[in-house]
Amino acid sequence: MAAPRVGVVTFPGSLDDRDAARAVRIAGAEPVSLWHGDADLKGVDAVVLPGGFSYGDYLRCGAIARFAPIMTEIVPAARSGNLPVLGICNGFQILCESHLLPGALTRNASQHFVCRDQLLRVEATDTAWTNGYSSGQELLIPLKSGEGNYVADPETLAELKREGRVVARYVDSAPNGSTDDIAGITNEHRNVVGLMPHPEHAVEALTGPSTDGLGFFTSILAHLAGGAPVPAAAG
Repeated sequence: MAAPRVGVVTFPGSLDDRDAARAVRIAGAEPVSLWHGDADLKGVDAVVLPGGFSYGDYLRCGAIARFAPIMTEIVPAARSGNLPVLGICNGFQILCESHLLPGALTRNASQHFVCRDQLLRVEATDTAWTNGYSSGQELLIPLKSGEGNYVADPETLAELKREGRVVARYVDSAPNGSTDDIAGITNEHRNVVGLMPHPEHAVEALTGPSTDGLGFFTSILAHLAGGAPVPAAAG
């Protein structure tokens, strides 16, 4: 049986696309390079939007990337629930700008770039990207961002909490000021996940602070092998 094919998008300014592709390969899938200027998903089974500074972060982080030709294919497929998408750091920002996820990522409360190994607590394990974890499990994963402060209006925050759509929270308070210590969220179909820390940098003991991030990439393999759609949250 052929390995699942996971596309990794490269935008101008992407920094972690090769790391994401490497994580996909270590997990046992086939990484497929997707170019921002091509409206062609090449038949991939899932997509990763990597970290970096897409289009130089002009206007706002992710604000230009949302209009890339590749996103014209990703957005409708993800919105339908059929295409699993993981947005990491800048990828999370792109997902919010594309309205695949609610809220926004703003400047860190400290006004400083944060670069550290960060403890996260897994909150939701019913997504395409977190089914390999257990609820409450703590992960040590690198965090490196200047605009990782998650904000949303009170109604959206209440909805995320009510529907169990907060995927991960920072342990011992958010280093970026993120509301409710939110480090990652998912959509109503559970196929789209945005995460500010970088799991692709924690997939091998030799190069990362842990191997705790590998579960995001093995989870998508388990989800794809199951062949069933991700269930929507109960309203």
